[in-house]
Amino acid sequence: MRVVFMGTPDFSVPTLEKIIEAGHEVIGVVTQPDKAKGRGKKVLFPPVKEKALEHNLPVYQPKRARDPEFIGQMRDLNPDVMVVVAFGQILPKALLDIPKYGCINVHASLLPKYRGAAPIQWAVIRGEKVSGVTTMQMDVGLDTGDMLMKTEVALAEDETGGSLHDKLSVLGGELLVETLRGIEAGTIRPEKQDDSQAGEYARMLDKALGKIDFSMPAGEIERLIRGLNPWPSAYTFYHGKTMKLWKAEVVPANDGGEAAAPGQILSVDKKGFTVQSGEGALRILELQMEGKKRMDAGAFLRGCPMAAGEILG
Repeated sequence: MRVVFMGTPDFSVPTLEKIIEAGHEVIGVVTQPDKAKGRGKKVLFPPVKEKALEHNLPVYQPKRARDPEFIGQMRDLNPDVMVVVAFGQILPKALLDIPKYGCINVHASLLPKYRGAAPIQWAVIRGEKVSGVTTMQMDVGLDTGDMLMKTEVALAEDETGGSLHDKLSVLGGELLVETLRGIEAGTIRPEKQDDSQAGEYARMLDKALGKIDFSMPAGEIERLIRGLNPWPSAYTFYHGKTMKLWKAEVVPANDGGEAAAPGQILSVDKKGFTVQSGEGALRILELQMEGKKRMDAGAFLRGCPMAAGEILG
């Protein structure tokens, strides 16, 4: 097939590689514009652009996918299909209608559940046991097009947003190639989504989401910590400085004695410390203080002794 690939972050790269390996003709790669980052404002290429240049593929970086000039460029390419993986812009109908086989999206959830920008992290935060990837025929809605194929993966008990991202990234590439094969052979029968099963929208992540509310149950906080690892991270405050929490486990709260307040440190030992939550408690195992490197809680305590009764938050 003559393929136009549209994607931007690391998650998209394995799918582009799989399309190339499968022998399809990638006639164009579309990605977001380059961005200046860091103190030196160094201009960095999106990961998809870097991979495209490795393969000497033509790259397009429109500011707006609905610009008539860009739509005209895509029409001139005359692709059989457009493959879209975390591109980062909403595509207009004029673009969706160009390819012979339409635009196929690789979405990192088992649709119709977890429509939205951050399905991977929200699956961890909400305690899902199974997630996966869906290939979908795109329409003008947000992740509402007909489903083509699915593949599932079980979440590990210690699954993080980062580890699930990496698993689904690889699975997405494999599923997309299988989907293209089925489309060419005419063996795929699109399935409409049941909107009643869509559930809560998997909204975009932001740093404010990571502020830990210790009045929540310990299990919910622990999943938040895993889901937001590595970005944007879950955090609290200790002595006025940001403390990112990277790993924790749910433990029983102290039975008997005086009740502790949410966020209060219950106990400290050589390997970590335990914090009261709204229901149960959290044993903190890995953290990162503002301006410092990630470290296990035991190493932190050797340099910064804590005491039971102190409050986080």
